[in-house]
This record gives sequence, structure tokens and C-alpha cells, in this order.
Amino acid sequence: MKCYDCDLAGRSDSTAVGVCARCGLVVCRDHGKVSQTLVHLRRGPGRSTSDVPARRLLCGTCHGAEHPA
Repeated sequence: MKCYDCDLAGRSDSTAVGVCARCGLVVCRDHGKVSQTLVHLRRGPGRSTSDVPARRLLCGTCHGAEHPA
């Protein structure tokens, strides 16, 4: 499968490596942005987030929307 952004730019040699967690577009290593997110656990009273953040893959557009400069 080809990266969506590379396909728009006319590049046919790219290979998608993941799917954006927000919009669902496939992205390559050049266009994908990995961010961290807290994992919320379903537990009783007390702490309900994991000590270790999870990875989350976003396309450049969604990453820019979530992390404005």
C-alpha cells in the first residue's frame, strides 16, 4: 500500500508503514509522526493512568492539528 501524502505528490516508490490513529490515512516513515499518549486504565479509586505512555502514529496533518506551533 502507498502512503497517501506521497501518492498526492506523485511519488510511487513509497510504502506505507502505519495508519493515522485519528483520521485513518496510511502513512510512510517520512510522513508519519509518532507521539505519546497516556493510557487510562479501568480501575477502582486511585491512580487510573499507566506509568508508561503508549505510542501513537499520526499523519502530518493530524499531528499539526493536535500540536500547534
